[in-house]
Amino acid sequence: MSGVKELGYVVYEVSDLADWEHFAVELLGMRFGEKTDGGFTLRTDEKAHRWIVTGGPADDLVATGYEVSDAAALDALVDKVRAAGVEVTQGDDALAAARKVERVFVTADPMGNRVELVTGLADAATPFESPKLLGGFVTGAGGAGHQVLLAHGVSREEYLHFYIDLLGFKVSDVIVEELAPGVVADLIFLHCNGRHHTVAFGDLPSPKKTHHFMVEVTDIRDVGLAYDRCMDARQPFEMTLGMHPNDHMFSFYVHTPSGFSVEYGWGGLIIDDATWEVKTLDKLHSWGHRPPGVVAGLLAAAPEPNGEDH
Repeated sequence: MSGVKELGYVVYEVSDLADWEHFAVELLGMRFGEKTDGGFTLRTDEKAHRWIVTGGPADDLVATGYEVSDAAALDALVDKVRAAGVEVTQGDDALAAARKVERVFVTADPMGNRVELVTGLADAATPFESPKLLGGFVTGAGGAGHQVLLAHGVSREEYLHFYIDLLGFKVSDVIVEELAPGVVADLIFLHCNGRHHTVAFGDLPSPKKTHHFMVEVTDIRDVGLAYDRCMDARQPFEMTLGMHPNDHMFSFYVHTPSGFSVEYGWGGLIIDDATWEVKTLDKLHSWGHRPPGVVAGLLAAAPEPNGEDH
């Protein structure tokens, strides 16, 4: 197999490193990896890192590292991308060391997002432990999680050619929902392993490159505990607890200190390509996932308890 096998890591440039460390470690339950030149890394499993956080004004995604199974598969993939007329450059030893991989090649998708194709993402020297979690994070064969990226006017045909024809992703499903008269959400979800989707795309109204990154936990109670920690810290939410109809993820969405979101979930669907059927669904959420302002309005309108109703 010469295609991508999983999402290895993401790199973000953030304007407030201290806020980000508190958000990721104290609220989400990640583990601080190590300090770097201008930032730090975060762990969610036995790997040296899954998130690389660097200081700067962008407050957005900088790069995505997609792991390939071995050196031969990486060479084949790089040749395939180059043959399609897409520029690919080999990263030097310093970049490979910073990413803690054996080899790295750098290219870009049609939206201009930096894509790093890598092999051999290293393990950390110590086991993963988080005092905030009852369980752990779901990574393994599914990779670090999933992300939703913004198309910014690039045609679906163009970015699907890059991700499917070149990198080897497959379509999981599509969701098209009319959110308001004339306002349609149209998202397509792609997988490269059993995780329902590793990357999804939509032309959503956002200046960011990324809408959200999803981390999944093994214990449903950790979703509730993280939800409470975020509420207690007054970390702004994007959506309350809810579930998606396509990947069955039970989750909530919370804003990072950089403005894009993290989806914090449990119970995501595993795809078997031998039996999976691609479908188009007509709603983004099975239930819940309500904007906080809507919930606040409902709570404000609720009558005060008078004691007799308890």
